[in-house]
Amino acid sequence: MLPEYRLFINGEWVATEQKDIVINKATSEPLGEYYLAGLVEVEAAVTAALNAFRREKIDPYRRYEILKRASELLLERREDLALTISQEVGKTLKEARGEVSRASQTLLLSAEEAKRLQGEIVPIEGSPGNANRRAWTVRVPRGVVCAITPFNAPLNLSCHKIGPALAAGNAVVYKPASATPIIGAKLCQVLADAGLPAGYLNMILGSGAVVGDALAKDERISFYSFTGSPEVGLRLKNSVGFRPVTLELGSNSPNIVHSDADLSLAVEACTRSAFANAGQLCISVQRVYVQRRVYDEFCRRAVALTRTLKMGNPLDTDTDIGPMISEAEARRAESWIEEAVAGGARVLVGGQRRGAWLEPTILTDVTPPMKVCTQEIFAPVFSIIPYDTIDEAIAMANDSRYGIQAGVFTNSLDVATRCALELEYGSVIINDVSTFRADLMPYGGVKESGTGKEGPRYVIREMTEEKLVVLRI
Repeated sequence: MLPEYRLFINGEWVATEQKDIVINKATSEPLGEYYLAGLVEVEAAVTAALNAFRREKIDPYRRYEILKRASELLLERREDLALTISQEVGKTLKEARGEVSRASQTLLLSAEEAKRLQGEIVPIEGSPGNANRRAWTVRVPRGVVCAITPFNAPLNLSCHKIGPALAAGNAVVYKPASATPIIGAKLCQVLADAGLPAGYLNMILGSGAVVGDALAKDERISFYSFTGSPEVGLRLKNSVGFRPVTLELGSNSPNIVHSDADLSLAVEACTRSAFANAGQLCISVQRVYVQRRVYDEFCRRAVALTRTLKMGNPLDTDTDIGPMISEAEARRAESWIEEAVAGGARVLVGGQRRGAWLEPTILTDVTPPMKVCTQEIFAPVFSIIPYDTIDEAIAMANDSRYGIQAGVFTNSLDVATRCALELEYGSVIINDVSTFRADLMPYGGVKESGTGKEGPRYVIREMTEEKLVVLRI
């Protein structure tokens, strides 16, 4: 009999009349059944969150204690959680273990920030007629935060939303991706076991068409944090009106390799990062611009390294690349490769698909109109493109509707400085890839990559209101 995973509302595990199945992405065998929320359950989850927020304020130090304990519990349950991630996502077990460790750090960072909420003194007495007044600001929680998370890093990206929201004193309604409900349920259990009062975290499962739309229309929700596609993010933003949102959306990240760079470092970093989690990362290496004098050598080394990578069972510790999230997504990526080849691109290595497994693929001779350049491929595929001058490289890198992160490899301070100033991205990573992210740093994009920042310290500013207090003495 398959294990069942229920909704989590007001501290209770709730069953409904509808179920769906979550499958092992590597074997296509059922992992378990999960209950689907309808409008009644969405209403109950938001009500529970709002009632908890109004009924029982959690003082900052207690928030710290709860989140710190949750951070510890993630590590204590690391093997079980990593196995769940690997099976639900198709991520290799070694990558899944790394995600659990990062999620623990994200909750620990959130815990620390719970003790650091602060305002500022406003020198109002310095203005005419206000010598007998004093003013200061305080940061107060917004109320109910809605956290909508994707499948590709289901534990850590959930912690990036839930941890800061709780640290700021908010209550949360949490909707994990339908492909990864089990890790969402296990995260709820961790926080409950850490002592979080009932109602402060509520999980509902179901489709965006039903659950997502109902959440967007519920005016009792004060803040939305969404990670997913630009199309859905824009629809959410248009639906919620004046209420604030943080959107972490797509990208097709560029990485520039100048001829003065450490070529070995650049090849190793770009190639391995492009294929991490089967390329299903929003800051995955997708476009690599290589200065022409080292272009052929970069291509040769990247192909050689790619041929050493092992594709197979994610639970095998020697496996480097597992399946994509579904065969349908692998077929889509394969069709983009075929479209590029029909338009004149060459496959240097890979390009073949077997079910949900797509071979790690490197393309060259690509042109800007091709989907592999202009859209987010979200697959183990990257393109190598030559350039002559740094001006040309910057222009090509900026020729995108996206802008989360860019990577630059160079030993020139001038080139590094120009790229830092002129690349139109939320972050520019020098001598490392676009995929680099430390969980404490501010993280977010420009253009169609979204709005707002993540990273516990930074998103807490958005998950709280700044309130001014004026005292007449």
